[in-house]
Amino acid sequence: MNTLTTTAVTSIDLYQRWLSPLKGFRCAHAALYGGASCSAAIRDILVQQGVAGSGAAIAARLHTCRQAASHLAAAPLVTGGRVRGVCCCGPVPIPFRCG
Repeated sequence: MNTLTTTAVTSIDLYQRWLSPLKGFRCAHAALYGGASCSAAIRDILVQQGVAGSGAAIAARLHTCRQAASHLAAAPLVTGGRVRGVCCCGPVPIPFRCG
């Protein structure tokens, strides 16, 4: 990995270790589909493709997360399952149930 990719991956690692646990919610993609969060998926993309070759794959993942956020915002809330979170794709509060 080159220096820029290493820096990006290290930044994501620090975010996942120190900031993500404090926020109290998951990204919309992980909340809807399960599996990896956007930060974990983007980290994997960076490790595999590097910063220079990863733009399209990262944009596609964030687009899918925005679609998941829209789907969750439109879905009826489950009784007792209302959790307010903020989508990782922007500062728009969306209600969704964390699994």
